[in-house]
Amino acid sequence: MANTNIKKVKTTDLELKDKLVAVQRVTKVTKGGRHFSFAAIVVVGDENGIVGYGLGKAGEVTSAISKGIEDAKKNLVKVPLNKRTIPHEQEAKFGGARVFMKPAAPGTGVKAGGAMRAVFESAGIQDVLAKSKGSSNPHNLVKATVHALLEMRDAYMVAGVRGVPMNKVFNG
Repeated sequence: MANTNIKKVKTTDLELKDKLVAVQRVTKVTKGGRHFSFAAIVVVGDENGIVGYGLGKAGEVTSAISKGIEDAKKNLVKVPLNKRTIPHEQEAKFGGARVFMKPAAPGTGVKAGGAMRAVFESAGIQDVLAKSKGSSNPHNLVKATVHALLEMRDAYMVAGVRGVPMNKVFNG
């Protein structure tokens, strides 16, 4: 089900923190020899429900990282949070990477792999249980995790879609 509630966010007056997920050395073989460059995937967020990811490519690592940060700032989205965790269980797939996540009790922490952990921490999710299945490619894992977070619906969104007051969502 495609989520039509995707909320793009502007970068104005946000304290964004960036996390480097992965850097890869890429080789292009030409008739003149090998040409090396770098690709960096970066996640940025305000640790309060706003997160974005970006890919930067350049001849030097630092340039690739800064390009990735700029790209991530252009792709910021708002994800629903339930206090410090996610509202409900969710699965998503991107390419060969499949992710599964479920809410956790307060104090559990972020139980997730490297690429997923960066997304959760940037979004401000502090208690979550997550599992990645299939491909461990960090690019696809980050995209699958953000896609799963965008599919989340909190109780206010459900009440709005159903056209009922909030107390009816839980009582029946």
